Amino acid sequence: MEGAVNDTPIRRWHIFPDKDELLSTLRSQLLREASKAIEKKGRFNIVLAGGKTPIALYHTLIDAETNWQVWHIYFGDERCLPQGDPQRNDQMAKAAWLNNVPIPPDQIHSIPAELGAEEGAKQYNERSNKAEMFDLVLLGLGEDGHTASLFPNAETTYISDNTLAIANAPKPPAERVSLSAKRLAQTAKLFFIVTGGNKRNAIERWRNDEPIPASMIKPSAGVDVYLDYLAAGR
Repeated sequence: MEGAVNDTPIRRWHIFPDKDELLSTLRSQLLREASKAIEKKGRFNIVLAGGKTPIALYHTLIDAETNWQVWHIYFGDERCLPQGDPQRNDQMAKAAWLNNVPIPPDQIHSIPAELGAEEGAKQYNERSNKAEMFDLVLLGLGEDGHTASLFPNAETTYISDNTLAIANAPKPPAERVSLSAKRLAQTAKLFFIVTGGNKRNAIERWRNDEPIPASMIKPSAGVDVYLDYLAAGR
């Protein structure tokens, strides 16, 4: 565990020899947080990561024993593409997991990015604010240190302190909607899942306290980073 200086959060590095062991542990931790939240307040508010890295994790949740009826699904970011496009984060999560479990459809809170970045961000600001404090935020890490759609040097329109319209993301599509670092930090737990040797440089920069986008998210309880040996540089 690495402590913090000033406003830098505590970071806990969980390093596993392979992806399978990482996924097994992360699945257990995620379901433990769900159980705790459901027992405490009767619902579980989770923010999902997009991209390819979490797909394998989502597959493992299909047979989980939990009360799916009280899960509320939010998304950290979305690409401005038509509904149902396979490149959208919500579509990926539905295909890998959500379509296979009985979460009520009105509790899967997709980002309306098909409306364009600014309108999508405005509408999702209202939807996501209904969650108040998230119970768990799950994020990935890009090779350039980005997370959600918070890219280095990306042009953003601040719709609010909580939701951003991204105008020129360096990865296509250029237009995106993302929860802000401030909003992503409003969570009881924050888990990063990072696998593969192509993430090694970003992890090294993060460990060295360089100002990559992932380091901007500072929940009061700190950050748990789940890594395989390749990403950790072992």
